[in-house]
Amino acid sequence: MKNELVLKFSDKAEKLQQLLKEKPEKYWNKRGEQTALTLFQAMAQRVPAYKDFLKKNAIDPKKIKTIEDFKKIPVTNKQNYLLSYKLADLCWDGIFKEGHWMISSTSGSTGEPFYFPRSHAQDDQFTLTAEICLREYFEIHKKSTLFLDCFALGVWIGGMFMYQVMRNLVNREHYNLSVITPGADKTETLKAIQKLAPLFDQVIIGGYGPLVKDLVDDGIAQGIDLRKYNVKYFFAAEGFTENFRDYIAEHGGASDIHTSLINHYGTADLGTMSHETPTSILIRRKALENKKLFNGVFKQAHRLPTLTQYIPELFFFEEVEGRLLCSGRGGFPLLRYDLKDRGGVCSMEEMEKRFEAHGVNLKKEIKKQNIEQSLWNLPFVYLYERTDFVVGIYSVNIYPESIRKALEDRLLRKYLTGKFSMLVDFDKKQNQFLEINIELKSGVSETPEITELALKVIVDRLNEENSEWKDFYEKPGIGDKVLPRIISWPYQDPKFFKPGGKQKWVKIKK
Repeated sequence: MKNELVLKFSDKAEKLQQLLKEKPEKYWNKRGEQTALTLFQAMAQRVPAYKDFLKKNAIDPKKIKTIEDFKKIPVTNKQNYLLSYKLADLCWDGIFKEGHWMISSTSGSTGEPFYFPRSHAQDDQFTLTAEICLREYFEIHKKSTLFLDCFALGVWIGGMFMYQVMRNLVNREHYNLSVITPGADKTETLKAIQKLAPLFDQVIIGGYGPLVKDLVDDGIAQGIDLRKYNVKYFFAAEGFTENFRDYIAEHGGASDIHTSLINHYGTADLGTMSHETPTSILIRRKALENKKLFNGVFKQAHRLPTLTQYIPELFFFEEVEGRLLCSGRGGFPLLRYDLKDRGGVCSMEEMEKRFEAHGVNLKKEIKKQNIEQSLWNLPFVYLYERTDFVVGIYSVNIYPESIRKALEDRLLRKYLTGKFSMLVDFDKKQNQFLEINIELKSGVSETPEITELALKVIVDRLNEENSEWKDFYEKPGIGDKVLPRIISWPYQDPKFFKPGGKQKWVKIKK
């Protein structure tokens, strides 16, 4: 079931590009509200699971007429909706086995995969949004382009979703565009760059931030100077710092900090929902220069969030008590779905006011950086942490439940309390790493043997329960990057194990 916007502009990306600049933000927000209401009524009639969900919550679809009514509809999430119904009942008209799907998988906290069917309509939708992004920032309509799909290829959404989208663009023959799919294989990627990059006007590398950094560093170590080529970067799956962006720009050959390195926000549940723009990148960088401005722009954030812009008609975001909800069509259409991300939604108008309150004219800053030609009149969505206590390393989600199980292993019981606190951080060279702090039992002293044993048991557990982790761990040159750093602490050490309060299994690095 295609969105009206996609049907209208699927082969007219240039026109949509222009409209995003010409039409006011209120126009796009109004269309988003109307589309959200239309989606609700369609789901209430055609999706068996949602029809039952509304009945259980005593919601009469006929009474939902305005956006104010819409915001009173109960929130759905993985537990109360996706895991509570059969796959077929979650689909339009209860049709699953007769469908024509691409199916993606994600590992949950118990390692049990959940399967998301993706429709042709979703591929077409992301093709459109990717096309306007690639045209606007990377000028694929003006330059011959080689796109390297370096996302993990397999049952996960990133690599295959990106391939299908790029394949769609290649088939249209509007652009001098070629695609190669080395996946997360750095050796093959570097070979392709050496052999093929000189033949094109530009190269776009699509991949997870930490893996792309490895690619850049490995290239430097092998004497491959990416700065010789006109390289652009298309990131997804997780956020990164502006220091990281600077590093990739400097060492990876990206020429423009605002238009050469673009990140995306997406989930397996709904696909790609939004992406960075030159304006959102500028806002992040300006906010970092002034602590008061930072706190004014990102009111709830205690660390730098990912900031993107979105088309409300395609994905309708809401902020409820610091949590992000999203409504969108798909193999499983979802309405007021809790993404388990903490963050916020902010209009362009409100963003300008937040800057103005701290003596900064956002429009002037945009003009000063010469990016006003790429200014889209769209709202912002920002996210800065998960609410389901998960950390991400090299795009792989690590759940506390897996670590908890590992530390309860009989081999470790006599040494450890089972308490831990994990975090993801970056070293001075901007390499990402996973740190797991474990608590020793009273009277037990730290030894290399205990640390090594804990590491082995944790790795064995992750390999058993988390297929995404295992895929990366077994890749040559990557396994050591995702290997946790284990740090042992004395019993009730106040840094991570202060008594008297709830144990913080996940620590957000400030």
